[in-house]
Amino acid sequence: MIPSALEHVQEIAGGTGRAAVFLDYDGTLTPIVSQPEDASLSDSMRQTLRELAARAPVVAILSGRDLDDVRRRVNIDSIVYAGSHGFDIAGPDGLCRQMGTEFLSNLDTAEKELHKALDGISGARVERKRFSIAAHYRNVNENDVPKVEQAVSEVATRDPTLRRINGKKVYELLPDVAWDKGKAALWLLETLGLESRSRGIRPIYIGDDRTDEDAFRALEQRGIGILVSEQSQPTAASYSLKNPAEIERFLRALTATLAE
Repeated sequence: MIPSALEHVQEIAGGTGRAAVFLDYDGTLTPIVSQPEDASLSDSMRQTLRELAARAPVVAILSGRDLDDVRRRVNIDSIVYAGSHGFDIAGPDGLCRQMGTEFLSNLDTAEKELHKALDGISGARVERKRFSIAAHYRNVNENDVPKVEQAVSEVATRDPTLRRINGKKVYELLPDVAWDKGKAALWLLETLGLESRSRGIRPIYIGDDRTDEDAFRALEQRGIGILVSEQSQPTAASYSLKNPAEIERFLRALTATLAE
């Protein structure tokens, strides 16, 4: 098991006391729940994020959720939000970027096809976000999961402009462009003028899902990846935290180390 981030806060923060903090939402800031709409941010976690944002050069939430959804759930104006795995970015002072807008009609067609294919599978749920379509199978009978995977794969095969990614109990279709959470984090660092090593900014990325591994790898040479998991597993992250409660403790400790 990689070391606990709680035991290495000073080392993770770096010598300059300046950190750019990137966070996933589900499974990171909130526990994983059976119904995605029930994943609400606690008041104490919101206050922790607000205090961190007052100290850090940037705090960004990179989520698989739709941009408006994750922004409404966190509800802090001073931080950056990236929905649909980084395809839809917005933040203070007019910060905005969208990737794959030319494929929205393809996603519309794929959404209809997925609804038709999955309507007969109990527990399966199709969730349309602006830049992706999620096929949730958390509440599907184990014997029916292969049917969900086959349906998503067939839709992706019919439209080469889309690609499938696998998450926790979800298959998702996204525009097949060279973009992911890692590239979104690097774009934010560059756009906000935080990419120069001479400025002493330490990028820190915290996440629990497979899509977060793209960010761990992207920041591996210059930042810190922290995997949220209670079990040992292959990862490009250097440290771990077990659950949202530990993440809140870590963020509070990190905030205390950052320069005023």
